[in-house]
Amino acid sequence: MYKILIRPILFLFDPETAHHFSFWAIRVCSKLGLNHLFKSIFKVNDPRLEREVFGIKFPNPVGLAAGFDKDAKLYNEFSDFGFGFVEIGTLTPKAQPGNPKKRLFRLLDDKAIINRMGFNNHGVFEAVEQLKKKHRVLVGGNIGKNKVTPNSEAVKDYLISFDALFEHVDYFVVNVSSPNTPGLRELQDKKPLTDLLNKLKKENSKLSKKLEQKEKPILLKIAPDLTDDQLLDIIDIVKATQIDGVIATNTTIERKNLKSHLLLTEEQGGLSGKPLTKRSTEVIRFLSEKSNKAFPIIGVGGIHSAEDALEKLDAGADLVQLYTGFIYEGPALIKKINKAILAMMS
Repeated sequence: MYKILIRPILFLFDPETAHHFSFWAIRVCSKLGLNHLFKSIFKVNDPRLEREVFGIKFPNPVGLAAGFDKDAKLYNEFSDFGFGFVEIGTLTPKAQPGNPKKRLFRLLDDKAIINRMGFNNHGVFEAVEQLKKKHRVLVGGNIGKNKVTPNSEAVKDYLISFDALFEHVDYFVVNVSSPNTPGLRELQDKKPLTDLLNKLKKENSKLSKKLEQKEKPILLKIAPDLTDDQLLDIIDIVKATQIDGVIATNTTIERKNLKSHLLLTEEQGGLSGKPLTKRSTEVIRFLSEKSNKAFPIIGVGGIHSAEDALEKLDAGADLVQLYTGFIYEGPALIKKINKAILAMMS
């Protein structure tokens, strides 16, 4: 139904307009009680799907990636489509509008999207108010820095969001890999990244003792454009800082072998979707093999079928996340992945 009826209608509109309309429609459906129908259609309840990763028990290994529910508005509603976890953000301390519109583009011939949103969000403290609702799903908090904050002051931004979200999310993701905030990817260099992660680990310990809670898992989200040497640095950094895992990968700045019109493919921003499938899987396999599976990996990038998800799990991912595949394939994709995982166990 989604690909035959709903997607063609949504794709008549500008992508950002379609996104906001989708949120409105999901909210209305939930208020009308249709979320129970969605659950019955899309949710797969089977204890064999459960995964314990970085100390958290996930009901199934398929999550919604950051960037979709930036401001934590519909995390519970998205769980009704069958997601085992939802990652909110990227959140920054202060609200910011992001980059000028138009900033989101569909590449239909490539089953891809280019975005240069620029961490548009209402700020971490407004998200905290949304997160005070009772959770029906595990929630990850993806944090970044404000555009106006220089890299020399970036640690302060991450600490502000970390402190604000600590009691409201199940795990954290440190985003230093978006291509849409000027200079942000420089924080992936070994020294600044090690410093940032060490300070977050220290804050994690401090808050857990103060609030008498367990420390929250901290993950690092990395770009697919890193070289092998840089990926080896990431492995060293994860071991040295003892953070809990890696999300591989964010969007790419590469534009190889695209079929869509040149005017679209030359748009600035991060590319996601099918063109990223192979590279993100390569990064997952490299990290898993070179580290001897020393830390958990969440695989994201170009998952448009159950087979794509299984490839990432086979490459070494413990969990997977959807974004562009969810837009193109609809919520049935979540069910297909979970069913395929169960079929592999039979």
